Amino acid sequence: MSSLQEQRSHHDSSENRIMTDKTSYALGLVGSGIAASLTPAMQEREGRARGLNLTYRRIDAALEGFSTAELPSVLDWARRLGFDGLNITHPFKQAVIPLLDDLSDAAHDLGAVNTVLLRDGRMTGVNTDWSGYGRAFRRELPEAVHDRVVLVGAGGAGSAVGYALLQQGAERVSIIDVDRATADSCVTRLAKIFGDDRVRVAMDLATAVADAQGLVNATPIGMLGKGGMPIPPAMIRSDLWVSDVVYFPLETELVALARARGCRVVAGGGMAVFQAAEAFEQFTGRTPDIDRMLTHFNTLVSEPRG
Repeated sequence: MSSLQEQRSHHDSSENRIMTDKTSYALGLVGSGIAASLTPAMQEREGRARGLNLTYRRIDAALEGFSTAELPSVLDWARRLGFDGLNITHPFKQAVIPLLDDLSDAAHDLGAVNTVLLRDGRMTGVNTDWSGYGRAFRRELPEAVHDRVVLVGAGGAGSAVGYALLQQGAERVSIIDVDRATADSCVTRLAKIFGDDRVRVAMDLATAVADAQGLVNATPIGMLGKGGMPIPPAMIRSDLWVSDVVYFPLETELVALARARGCRVVAGGGMAVFQAAEAFEQFTGRTPDIDRMLTHFNTLVSEPRG
């Protein structure tokens, strides 16, 4: 990692955090179809454990009947009601950007915001998806940060994962997507930051995987209702580490096959927990207990889904 990238990483991880005696927080999640989100439960549980009076509300466009056009009114409503922060998810991560006063470096680079801080009359956009993935990855595979990687999926999750991999020092990231234009756009955005020699579109999946040391699935393939594998099973070899961003279920077909073949594995839950933990710290100025949050997350995902 270059000194400039190190400075940017430190800047993104610390610039918006505050030290405060405040103990009450009103937070929310803005998105569509978010009834099953685990974020409210994780944030409120960690808040209670830290002795905070923290409430976290779902603001679901699918239920409330608002669209991107009404997003300015939603943010104004949250500000007037005294919200301290919002998490932002699909389909508003890009649409929220023009409505904000400030952006963190990573949010600007990725063109996506998943956390909005409301302080002193200003709204600041932050992205904790990329840093959440990076922290989860380094917790499990710190020795693999410089490896060559194939990234399957170039949408919002894929862009964040690619950014994290390159930021922490991946030698090269080869990106493939069912939509070539999406892959091209992702590579162009990342190459402007990290260089053309470190990120490219994978023209042939088999060739790219054969040359890689790691594989990441950043598509919905494997989640409940969308089973299957993002690549042919024959390409999974024992010396390849495998990572999946899907966490419903945690043991996707990809993860199960990788474990069976002796691969090192980074399952999807880590990204979900670490991005939530970083948002909690941005909102409250308190460092959360990661082990406690991971334990709570595992309890939540093991509960029967209605």
